[in-house]
Amino acid sequence: MAHPSSLAGQGALVTGAARGLGLAIARRLAEGGAQVWLNGRDTGALEMAATTIGGDCRILAFDIADDLATEKAFMQLEEHGGLDILVNNAGRRDRRPLGELRRSDMSDMLAVNLVAPFDLARRAAEQMRRKGRGRIINITSIASEIARGDIPYTASKGGLSAMTRALAAELGGHGITVNSVAPGYFATEANREMVADRSVEEHLGRRTSLGRWGQPDEIAGAVAFLASSEASYITGQTLAVDGGYLAHF
Repeated sequence: MAHPSSLAGQGALVTGAARGLGLAIARRLAEGGAQVWLNGRDTGALEMAATTIGGDCRILAFDIADDLATEKAFMQLEEHGGLDILVNNAGRRDRRPLGELRRSDMSDMLAVNLVAPFDLARRAAEQMRRKGRGRIINITSIASEIARGDIPYTASKGGLSAMTRALAAELGGHGITVNSVAPGYFATEANREMVADRSVEEHLGRRTSLGRWGQPDEIAGAVAFLASSEASYITGQTLAVDGGYLAHF
């Protein structure tokens, strides 16, 4: 019998998988035996990522905010057995203050961070229903619980957290679980300037229980667990992977 943490024989799509948290998550799922599809818009970056992962790893380059491109991608996934696992990781961020933002900025943020994950989950659920099981994992943020401005991003992640609960409620009867992982401060390429900022390091030293930045590999285990049969009775939940940021004061 397969170990309950094994993902052998399962098809997984990880969005935003060329680097950072997405790459670490894709690598861990591949190590668990899943056939992993790496999504992003840059084919070259995805090919490099696939080379570093190895195993049964394939690239699927498309813009998740493009309806037609997404439809074609899911047709391709269906031809290869359909999805068992969807990880909605891709997202945008705009840290400008309120006075510099326009209506279109909020619309653009929601299109990538909320509307696209909704559409991906909708399409994935269609394939998972036919299998009688599935795992949808949304990468939200501790910004879905607390805020320091950053309004479009915070609103989009709060919406994604709420959508997780709603999807879990509707899809549970089909054997599909839906959960979120909420990262705290992670030392990724996107946060390079913040990582180099001594004041941020000092802030994390005071504000988190572990007193440091998280590393991308440290989020991958949480996602792999939620994707596995070991988490078969967990749905509608958000797991904070934040070094104790939410719990510490």
